[in-house]
Amino acid sequence: MPSDPDLRSSAAPGPPEPPIDGEPLPSVSVVIPTRDRPELLRRAIEAVLGQTYGGKIECLVVFDQSEPTLPNLPIPASRRLDALRNVRTPGLAGARNTGALAATGELLASCDDDDEWLPHKLHRQVERLSRDPQAIVVSSGIYLHTRGRTVRRVPSVEWIRLRDLLLSRSMELHSSNLLVRRRDFIDRIGLIDERLPNSQNEDYDWLLRAARLGPIAVVREALVRIDWQPRSWFSERWQTLIAAHTHLLEQHPEFHEEPRGLARIYGQIAFYHAAAGDRRAAREWAIRTLRTSWRERRAYLALAVSLRLVSADRIMAYANRLGRGI
Repeated sequence: MPSDPDLRSSAAPGPPEPPIDGEPLPSVSVVIPTRDRPELLRRAIEAVLGQTYGGKIECLVVFDQSEPTLPNLPIPASRRLDALRNVRTPGLAGARNTGALAATGELLASCDDDDEWLPHKLHRQVERLSRDPQAIVVSSGIYLHTRGRTVRRVPSVEWIRLRDLLLSRSMELHSSNLLVRRRDFIDRIGLIDERLPNSQNEDYDWLLRAARLGPIAVVREALVRIDWQPRSWFSERWQTLIAAHTHLLEQHPEFHEEPRGLARIYGQIAFYHAAAGDRRAAREWAIRTLRTSWRERRAYLALAVSLRLVSADRIMAYANRLGRGI
């Protein structure tokens, strides 16, 4: 583990932070979806229960297609740990929604079972929400651990709006570092879209819907450790990505008002077709991309893969080393 003091283990976070502006602290529900990863799950739970936040924290572990079995952990005062079964669509989206609908906290957060919160994560975010109540969501920066490297990624701005998200996915905004008022999640933004193939892009889709209602505030600190392990790439997975990005365009017509953002999605679809071996579709989507914005580099990558000048695996490996995707 890196020696940076910001990367200290969350198991022993120190004393609780003082109240924010002298006001009672809102209760927070944290949803951890999981499936058959007990050791990683234990670490994620410990980091949530060990927060320095002085308010109540309810930790809801939602077991997706697996038996609910919680690790034997001491439960600190003002903390609660419960296990649930995913009673909705199998997969990540259904598990998150199951937890959100069962939550009782005023605020709602999520943490993937292979990620880990730093000790002051909740305190910093609740502090920002208290200071800027017009924010619809609060995010932060992340430490991205991939291929033996650690990349610190923190947004360069205090606010992220809908247009920003149309132009860029903003990878720093991750499902494990978002905080929202539960009533906004349920009544205004809406649940995670369970129709998305394999829950692909579920956090991006939700962020786009949230940003229609208000700005996303950024705590400009890296407050979550993200374990990003590159997955194996095979034809079925490329097809899932194609379907998920096509669905994204159908659900968010705003992309057609931002040519650069639209070209980015087109270019991703072109690349995925090329990686799946559908050279004709890759070229058609690449041409569509370039007609929308000739500067979109993904179109050129898709053409290079379709012409067999370079492999998709090699491009993905290079992007992953930099802590990025396509």
